[in-house]
Amino acid sequence: MPQQQRPVLYDYWRSSAAYRVRIALNLLGLDYQTIPINLLQREHLGPSYRDINPQGLVPSLRIGDHLLTQSLAIIEFLHDITPGSQLLPSDPETRAHTRQLAHIIAMDIHPICNLGVVTHITELADTSVRDADTIRPEWMRHYIIKGLTAFETLLTGSAVNRFCCGDQPTLADICLVPQIYNARRWGADLAALPAIRGIDGHCQALEAFAAAHPDRVKPEASS
Repeated sequence: MPQQQRPVLYDYWRSSAAYRVRIALNLLGLDYQTIPINLLQREHLGPSYRDINPQGLVPSLRIGDHLLTQSLAIIEFLHDITPGSQLLPSDPETRAHTRQLAHIIAMDIHPICNLGVVTHITELADTSVRDADTIRPEWMRHYIIKGLTAFETLLTGSAVNRFCCGDQPTLADICLVPQIYNARRWGADLAALPAIRGIDGHCQALEAFAAAHPDRVKPEASS
């Protein structure tokens, strides 16, 4: 990619959506620049970032004359412009299955486990009965396990693969790995999900995934 086309990723280290894009950029071998957006300091809500992303969400990606938001749209764009990319399989049935798995996480689990959503839920809860610090992790674990159990079921019964849709990572793996990170962060029990745990292990053995891990990109003094 020409130097002037070097992507610029507006990133937050712990955002699972940004984590997805980091993985995709790494898998495609694309050099990129990172501009951290500190969600805890509410930088995403400031006017300068709202000019970039009117939703005030991360990630955003600037590449050439294009400014893109929404992680799956960004990843599909990168797939389309990168010769030889296999992030989306060429076979229509396998491609649809890949998107199906990715959407379970990005469109079903992620929205209801978004920290802003869960914070609002705990604000509405009767904290005289149960405190927010108890409600939040239980909410997270419930919906993460519910979604991942369906994901696991869609993996079983097919040929045993190292990755979700074959012998190389696709969009489905890119979405799965950050969700596993979140599951472990919130103490979800993954013991009944052996296929998912196996795929996660294969992914983490690849530098493209390991280099995108929050622990590897976390700025100093962040929390």
